[in-house]
Amino acid sequence: MPKTRSGAVRISPRKQCAIVLSIAFLATIGVSAQQTQTIHGANGITLPPPPVATVQPVTDDYNGTRIVDNYRWLEDAKSPATRAWITEENKYTHQYLSQISSRPGIVQRLTQLERIDDYSAPTVRSGKYFFEKRLADENQSSIYVRDGWKGQDQRLIDTTKLSADGNTSVSINAISDDGHLLVYGVRQGGADEESIHFLDVSSHKELADVLPSARYFGVSLSADEKGLYYARFEHSGTTVWLHKIGEDAAKDEKIFGGEYRGEKLGELALITVHLTDDRHYLVITIAHGVPATRDDVLIKDLRKSGSELAPLVYGVDAHTSMEEANDRFFLMTDYQASNGRIAEVAPGDQPAQWKTLIPNGKDVIDSFSIVGGKLFVTRLHDVKTETAIYNLDGAKTGELTYPGVGSGTVVFGRTTQTEGFYIFESFITPPTIYRYDTKTGHTDVFAAPNVPFDSSRFEVTQVFYTSKDGTRVPMFIAGKKGLARDGKARLLTTGYGGFDVPETPEWDAEYAWWMEQGGFFALPNLRGGNEYGEPWHKAAMFEQKQNVFDDWFAAAEYLIKNQYTSPDHFAIRGRSNGGLLMGAAMTQRPDLFGAIWCGYPLLDMLRYQKFEFGRLWTTEYGNAEEAKDFPYLVKYSPYQNVKAGTKYPAIMFFTGDSDTRVDPLHARKMAALMQASSGSDRPILLHYSLKGGHSSGVSISQLVEDQADELGFLWNETAGK
Repeated sequence: MPKTRSGAVRISPRKQCAIVLSIAFLATIGVSAQQTQTIHGANGITLPPPPVATVQPVTDDYNGTRIVDNYRWLEDAKSPATRAWITEENKYTHQYLSQISSRPGIVQRLTQLERIDDYSAPTVRSGKYFFEKRLADENQSSIYVRDGWKGQDQRLIDTTKLSADGNTSVSINAISDDGHLLVYGVRQGGADEESIHFLDVSSHKELADVLPSARYFGVSLSADEKGLYYARFEHSGTTVWLHKIGEDAAKDEKIFGGEYRGEKLGELALITVHLTDDRHYLVITIAHGVPATRDDVLIKDLRKSGSELAPLVYGVDAHTSMEEANDRFFLMTDYQASNGRIAEVAPGDQPAQWKTLIPNGKDVIDSFSIVGGKLFVTRLHDVKTETAIYNLDGAKTGELTYPGVGSGTVVFGRTTQTEGFYIFESFITPPTIYRYDTKTGHTDVFAAPNVPFDSSRFEVTQVFYTSKDGTRVPMFIAGKKGLARDGKARLLTTGYGGFDVPETPEWDAEYAWWMEQGGFFALPNLRGGNEYGEPWHKAAMFEQKQNVFDDWFAAAEYLIKNQYTSPDHFAIRGRSNGGLLMGAAMTQRPDLFGAIWCGYPLLDMLRYQKFEFGRLWTTEYGNAEEAKDFPYLVKYSPYQNVKAGTKYPAIMFFTGDSDTRVDPLHARKMAALMQASSGSDRPILLHYSLKGGHSSGVSISQLVEDQADELGFLWNETAGK
């Protein structure tokens, strides 16, 4: 563990690990000198110097290398000094936003794009269709049920009555086989935690049972539907419990957690629980790390009295997910298959005995499902979704037809049903939910949002560019048909690049608004995701994280060279791990961009593992407390690489108190440091919400206001000189 103390700024020599860029170095060149000049935003916006954050240096010793943190005090979110500073920062940001003359029009248009009737894909039980739906004039989705898929909607849980400000949301967690019992979650604002509630669907009456607010990783009714299995995350480790309906939750029985086969299951072992569709098996999955370095699958045959949890997959270093149908077990795994394969396994099988049904191919398998005796397998062909249909012996029988280039899902539903649902969307196509009949292959539209957006006026293209090390990287570009490429258009780009998550073309009202104004939108598929399988992911982990940033800079250079935009007109945005990307962009290549929105970000990569969910991400980033990881983390960590006097572009840091995943301290500290360090007169702002957080959940009214703040800032600050 690094040793911490307050005191003077000193740098100790260490030959084997030179400090490339550190706060200690920054302090020696005047980082504590707060900006004093008038701040100039685009289009005539002026601001006084930003609020002053007091410099209170604290020194950490990483195996002989000292790093000074001038704003450690801002890590304490509850201290009066921090709260007072947040208040001043929000006033300062409001002072900027109030001068954007176009903001009322942005709010008006976003309201039109966001305030539409919105549906989730339904869950079917005994002819009853349960789903979430938000009416255009409401702030949150309520829970509904239909008798028959064309029946009348009946509201079961009304979110309009749950909170005065509209920031309480609900979600469906489990439904009994006969459709008479609904288990649902209630979430406040953007927090990850939720409480669990029970509703008698027939009488519309709430049961007395309530599970307290927590992070739940799996909720499933027991086979007799008299109990509820759930996995609950705590930093000491995830545990699995059985709640007997009608009894006090304090009496719930712990059935799994702590250790298995002598292996300690601590914070890094994320456990989920569910029952198979036929109710034959209890399934416990253990994902080791985020992203998982391995997935263990344990099963218990509920038909056999006294049966124990037994491993179906255990100790295999690979990503694995399981589906069961008719007492047959199917795995999607990248074990000895970098792009994934589908295999059938039996309890007790060793990996060498797994029977491959669908082999590894040139395109990565993104997901799979079993509905109505059919196997649906979605692949990414250069990041474009293609879904093939097979029988349960692996013979191909057909394909799903999607209406264009975009993102499509597999068919969701039970293995025991003959109907399921899938979703398709793209940058220029709002998500539509389709009903699929597995007997006939017939598709119907279940729900299509009536978004006032003319998709026919826009187009999506895909290009490929070369990164710094020669890697070929794909990128989607969208905009109005015939939009001139003369370097004068504003361009908005987003990216992520991590955690094995592929970035596919998805609808977003913000991107739609940007394109309507005559701007381009682009999405480069950076290494770190799963666009081309696990090798694509691993190429951006640990000491290779710089590859993500190099892919990003190469994308920007391609867009500028090909005259989609120019640096003055170039806006970028990213959140969470994408916020880290924004931090690297502003500290490594501030010359490329005109404005940056950095949302819910990771920025202090030397200390991230100490807060909220950070420890779980050490399997992706590493840990600066380890001597082998410190050199590369300090080299790219944005907070340790701010250079006083650098002319930084306009920046908005965006976070909120309800972010219980990435601690808001990152945005607080970085905003203070950037405001003290920037050598330009461009605005550096902190937008700090008291209700918003990492998860979705804020009201549509609040969402529109937040989006208008973001777009107003980015559009205004890319007006050019």
